[in-house]
Amino acid sequence: MSPRIVLAPDKFKGSLTAAEAAAAMLDGCRAALPECIITVVPVSDGGEGMLDVAAARNAEIRATQVTGPLRKSATARYAVLGDEVFLETAEACGLAQVPNPDPCTALDATSYGVGELLLAVLDAGYRRIHVGLGGSACTDGGAGMAQALGVRLLDADGTELPLGGAALARLTRIDTSGLDPRLSECTVTVAHDVDNPLVGADGAAPVFGPQKGADADAVASLVRGLERYAGHLEQASPGVTSRAGAGAAGGIGAGAFAFLSAAGVSGAQFLLEVTGARNAIDGAALVLVGEGRLDSQTLRGKAPSAVARLARELGVPCLAIAGLVDTDQAALEESGIQAAYSLTESAGSSEVAHAQASRVLREVTESAVRQWSETS
Repeated sequence: MSPRIVLAPDKFKGSLTAAEAAAAMLDGCRAALPECIITVVPVSDGGEGMLDVAAARNAEIRATQVTGPLRKSATARYAVLGDEVFLETAEACGLAQVPNPDPCTALDATSYGVGELLLAVLDAGYRRIHVGLGGSACTDGGAGMAQALGVRLLDADGTELPLGGAALARLTRIDTSGLDPRLSECTVTVAHDVDNPLVGADGAAPVFGPQKGADADAVASLVRGLERYAGHLEQASPGVTSRAGAGAAGGIGAGAFAFLSAAGVSGAQFLLEVTGARNAIDGAALVLVGEGRLDSQTLRGKAPSAVARLARELGVPCLAIAGLVDTDQAALEESGIQAAYSLTESAGSSEVAHAQASRVLREVTESAVRQWSETS
């Protein structure tokens, strides 16, 4: 009987999308075991990659024009599946839209385009909305998103604040009377890949700000703005800024909780349900997961770990392939991963592994599957 292998890779950030990784891994499996049956389940942590997962279920991909993180026009896509819509914050305010992040861009970047993307979805008549949080260039707590949806953020003179996280330090009042009334008809779910709160030592600015170009001074400015903003959000909705995922996507999670009455879910778990991963894995001979970097953060509930734990629950062995493996065997086994293979180690350098990711991934997959088949 031909063995059935399930491929469930996340993106290899900067090199391969989840779909591209799955294609390379499929070729590697075929080279090792030509007779094997392949099931592909593209996964995501709930941020970048949600559209790929929706597309794998034959969702319709649409596009609209929005204001990008630095005020330039940008094309943002969303996916329609029946009466549900899937969108990513990174489509409207992604860090990829900021070629050279620096302290100025970190302070000025806005989530306004996310609000415009939501307006396009509302205009199209949809009311069941799933938002993937992650990959954002902004650290504005979702304030820009709220402004696009009709919320007014005012300073002491009653003047509306400009866009961007730094301006929040002057916030005196939030006026929600103009918030789009159609939002009250919506069911919104935000899928987050991190559990950070909006503010505090583990908040959006100190933890993720440096990844977006913020230096120490810029982080301090963003912290001041978000703390003031958080105070106002807490007055209206106590506890909203400390919920798991409030600090995701530069704090857009908190804005979604406060202004969209959104429910928050673990992105990896949510998308495993969407893709029907349990049914795909049940009865398989082997599961292969993959992503750019396999480390302690990966093993704390990100997509590869969620898949591996599900595989272990169903009694299916799981192997991991990553651009870089930075964890020990004991931690891997605790997460349900029997062994991990590194593209960097195989290629001889991170530069080669990155530049020729598809080829190296195919070759490492072939080697891993061949080794598994010889010992199982």
